[in-house]
Amino acid sequence: MTARSRRAAAAALLTLLLSVPLLGAAPASAAHDVQNPARVPNSSVLELPRPTGPHPVGRRTLHLVDRHRTDPWVPSAGNRELMVSVSYPARSASGSPVAYMTVDEARLLVEARGLSGIVNASTVAGTRTYGHVSAPSAPGRFPLVLLSPGFSMPRSTLTSLADDLASRGYVVASVDHAYESVGTEFPGGRLLTCAACEQVGTRPEQAAVVRGRAKDMSFVIDELTSRQGTWLSRMIDPRRIGIAGHSIGGAAAAATMVIDGRVRAGVDLDGDFYASPAGAGLGRRPFMMLGAESTHSPQSVGTDWPDAWSRLNGWKRWLTATGAEHYSFTDLPYLAGQLGLSDPAVPLSGERGWNMTRDYVAAFFDLHFRGIPQPLLDGPTTSHPEIAFRQP
Repeated sequence: MTARSRRAAAAALLTLLLSVPLLGAAPASAAHDVQNPARVPNSSVLELPRPTGPHPVGRRTLHLVDRHRTDPWVPSAGNRELMVSVSYPARSASGSPVAYMTVDEARLLVEARGLSGIVNASTVAGTRTYGHVSAPSAPGRFPLVLLSPGFSMPRSTLTSLADDLASRGYVVASVDHAYESVGTEFPGGRLLTCAACEQVGTRPEQAAVVRGRAKDMSFVIDELTSRQGTWLSRMIDPRRIGIAGHSIGGAAAAATMVIDGRVRAGVDLDGDFYASPAGAGLGRRPFMMLGAESTHSPQSVGTDWPDAWSRLNGWKRWLTATGAEHYSFTDLPYLAGQLGLSDPAVPLSGERGWNMTRDYVAAFFDLHFRGIPQPLLDGPTTSHPEIAFRQP
């Protein structure tokens, strides 16, 4: 690929990545490991940020089926299905590198934006990652953090956050909710597309998405903590479970805490709550909101964060980032930014967006699950001048 063609593909990729719309007797479940997709040849220059913790990162992929629930978007499909990528502290960096996503998943992402023939799916799928398939797990028990992506976004868009937390000593479960992304590969060669995107538009419908995801996440906790004697149950400390999500996944973080007292702390990355009343039901458990200054400041029109803030009764933070946009809290701007691209409408670079997301989310969980003091969470710092602490 020539320099000129790389620039053209990268420009199209930036458009793609930043414009995807948001918006009993029988066992209760069926779950099994599935083979991680083979790593595609890396024909591009795309690369995720290297994890900053001391541990190598292992990855296993699980297919979970909740036999007590029917899929809400495609009832004819039967039971609710989830794909879960589990990133964890590994003993060594053995095993093949994990693929960012499959070529077919990338193809669907490209097609959803009308960019077929402009962006090769392998360019996206071939992004270099730092997880290792089925690497031996590190000894010890670690906090569990669940991650839920934005509406229409696959779980892969939170890979950097998942792997960085895993490198710092967390087990991280990133969840794809069936029929809620532009394309997710399930066992049997099934590519499930976003049926929910055709059914969700109004705020009450978005609230239904949030309630469904809360049930999904609680079910994932059941599965990951109840497999007695397995490598995974031995790694997880069930007394330290947290959750974070981007966009509607952030709303799902709060909603999961409402219905599941096992979740002790949560983070919302640039997502409204969609609940009524917003922010109620968390008790005194800690919660942090981190969002774009343009849409989630106290004076922003349409956000429900002010209502939520008034009902959060435990440790809490409301942080906004100047110059950020909705996807600044995901991998996507970083993938574009490392190619030397910039979006004039988004002053905050992809690298700065990644650094702030990594640092504040890690600080939050280290404070509440490890008791490590975090000056970063006490007030503005020169290291992150774009972050404002809101006290409405």
